[in-house]
Amino acid sequence: MAPFQTNKELISAGIKQFNVLLNQQVFSDPLIPEESMVTVVDDWVNLYINYYKNHVLGEQQEQDKALQELQQELNTLGSQFLTKYGTYLKSREPSNSELPSS
Repeated sequence: MAPFQTNKELISAGIKQFNVLLNQQVFSDPLIPEESMVTVVDDWVNLYINYYKNHVLGEQQEQDKALQELQQELNTLGSQFLTKYGTYLKSREPSNSELPSS
């Protein structure tokens, strides 16, 4: 990978790569509980932040600002993914009309 010229390029690359990761996810059996998926997404965000921490440029304040911006963007994408996953899980639950009557 070519070195980043600016922190904006770094953030943009991180967002694009994280989006690729999220879009590659296939929801199939066995499904994991929603709470566990939250943990997985949090771990992914931390992995990306730790990776890009070594690539940010500038003074400490600039580095902190860039990492904070990247983390906010990744959290937003992760939250959208978790919403989609939660909706998928709910669609897989049997509805009350499908339950056998006693």
